Amino acid sequence: MQTATITKRSESGTLATWVLAAAQLVSWGAIYYGFSLFVVPMERSMGWGRTETNAALSLGLLVSGLAAYPVGKWIDNGHGRRVMVAGSVLGAAMLLLWSQAHSPVTLFVVWIGLGIAMAATLYDPVFAVITRDYPGSFRTKITLITLVAGFASTVFIPLTQGFVDWFGWRGALIALAVSILAICLPAHWFAVGKDAPRENELEHKVALQAVNSAAARRALRTPTFWALAVCFTTYYATFAALTFHLVPLMTERHVSATLILTTMAVIGPAQVLARVLWFTAGRGSRPSTVGIVITIAFPLSVLILIWAGTSPFRLIAFAIIYGGANGMMTILRGTVVQDVLWTEGYGAVSGLLSMPSNIAKGIAPISAAAIWAVNRNYVPVEWTVLGVSTISAMAFGVAIRFASSHKRSSA
Repeated sequence: MQTATITKRSESGTLATWVLAAAQLVSWGAIYYGFSLFVVPMERSMGWGRTETNAALSLGLLVSGLAAYPVGKWIDNGHGRRVMVAGSVLGAAMLLLWSQAHSPVTLFVVWIGLGIAMAATLYDPVFAVITRDYPGSFRTKITLITLVAGFASTVFIPLTQGFVDWFGWRGALIALAVSILAICLPAHWFAVGKDAPRENELEHKVALQAVNSAAARRALRTPTFWALAVCFTTYYATFAALTFHLVPLMTERHVSATLILTTMAVIGPAQVLARVLWFTAGRGSRPSTVGIVITIAFPLSVLILIWAGTSPFRLIAFAIIYGGANGMMTILRGTVVQDVLWTEGYGAVSGLLSMPSNIAKGIAPISAAAIWAVNRNYVPVEWTVLGVSTISAMAFGVAIRFASSHKRSSA
């Protein structure tokens, strides 16, 4: 009976995939992308410092990283619906609490909660759910979800700014909370597969937990896993560092305000177009093959940025390659584990990979600021990002090499 259900779900699921894609767009837009739009209004009305508000965000990213493994493990054991529904409720509750904040302490509490909510609702959990529910078509579905969610910033940055203008920053947070409850909560309830049965199939549940736990322990003994961990951690650290410092970096070079806005505006569409390219022309390509191109493209974009100066053509070329690499990296992150390791225990294995990556994303912007502060110059930051991103590309190559050797020895 269980096998028949899984097979039926793997052969369909188109509507569920689109519903989950819409929920990802709203979750990313409401929780993640709106933060920068609230910083200045909060500072003006509450007198909070920039360091305090950004430290709260960094704390949320750290908490998200620490929560990734237990969340993935719960999803592996059949509790995907409960996890994602609870994450939606928690995310909305924290936005409502934020709207009533009158001290930085409350803001820190809010971002601890939002860190858990992000771990339970954003890409990693939905990738785990899709892999579990649709083992025959998860790659196509994950690609489609990232394609739709790629418009989150395009939709929600102007929408959130409109909310702030119309309702003030407190009212805007309430509006975002309502959007999560109205869209994400029902989407996760109806589109995520039913949780594992309990009393009547206790033996099945125990066996499932044993298989998933064994798969996670096996990953920790596999060189491919550790190489991927180095790859993703160094990649996301450098991407976060550069993204949060890109505008002041170009300002320091005396790039015109118009060209800075143009460069930043190109990055988002480049991410989406790269995902469209993978979804259409590259659908049959192995993630491990595409990953080599992606991980090389990112340090190449940094090299172009170093060389670009104030040239419009070079800066636009940087933005296209930089955005395109990151757009496809999201798909790679969701599919390469199944390609070079296995699908059993995917949620837990993916969570283990996400922990250091999310922690690095929280630390990297502060680290880049510290490097800049030494000589108050972004040149050392650029070269550091180039060096670390090159390590990411090398680590991915090592992961593929180990995976190939493992498959040959297992044949």
